Amino acid sequence: MKNKKYLPIISAIIYSTIFGFSFMFSKIGLEVMTPIELIAFRFLLAALTMTTLKVFKIIKVDLKGKNIKMVLLTSFCEPVLYFFFESMGISMTSSSEAGLMISLIPVFVAIFSMIFLHEKLKSSQLGFIVLSVGGVVFINMMKNSLSLSGNFLGIIFLFLAIIASSFYNIGSKKSSANFTPIEITYVMMWVGAISFNMILIVTNLIKGTMGSYFAPLAYNQAIIPLLYLGILSSIIAFFMVNYTISKIPVSQSAVFANLCTIVSILAGVFILKEDFFWYDFVGALMILIGVWGTVYFGERDNCEILIHTELLEE
Repeated sequence: MKNKKYLPIISAIIYSTIFGFSFMFSKIGLEVMTPIELIAFRFLLAALTMTTLKVFKIIKVDLKGKNIKMVLLTSFCEPVLYFFFESMGISMTSSSEAGLMISLIPVFVAIFSMIFLHEKLKSSQLGFIVLSVGGVVFINMMKNSLSLSGNFLGIIFLFLAIIASSFYNIGSKKSSANFTPIEITYVMMWVGAISFNMILIVTNLIKGTMGSYFAPLAYNQAIIPLLYLGILSSIIAFFMVNYTISKIPVSQSAVFANLCTIVSILAGVFILKEDFFWYDFVGALMILIGVWGTVYFGERDNCEILIHTELLEE
């Protein structure tokens, strides 16, 4: 039973690894698909796969009689709003600006968790969160020399992406009181599939290219990225995100997202044969220490609460 407390941490490490590799597969997919096509087909595949698993009773999804407003709102925050704002922001700003802004998500999640969930965060934990974020910031600054685009609208879009992701974390935590991680993920996939395919349909109608809606799927180069992004990076990874959020404070779970930076660097070095620099090592070390400290001091607080509870019960 005691080992169960490590399951959310293991889950967080796994989904961070999956998300870390998703950048590489996205690059491959974008060579034959537009960004909206990649996102739309990704979530469509994820939604249809989960529905198939539900029909064959491999997964259990029971939404009857439940108030799904919170889950729908959570799903609208991410993937819909987050992916939209992030893609718009990235297209208008430099890669260093985008990387720096998105790395701030754990900080905002920690702040929101204290406001909306009344989670207690010690100064030591906040310090380790900042250290982890600092690792991501340091890598992006060194790698991209902090080039500034001067595009204020792009920065606004990235800030809105941060807010959307933060509210997703809060919403997922609140939804976990009445819904299983599988059910939350199921709704997320369908909301994403419907929303992004509606955007793609409108785009094709305007261009008069509805006849070639599924044309990108004819390329073999599109299949593997879609399978990875649709099955692993959407269904499995988001399920693990929702599971982790349901088991530990969101201020702790959110910081694991910074591990994606380390995984993406390692993927680039070992698979894409990219260079590994000293600042990659320093930044990665800062991230790892930051994640460890956030979880360690959070676990210690949880253990103290558990001990006091058991004493009171006796």
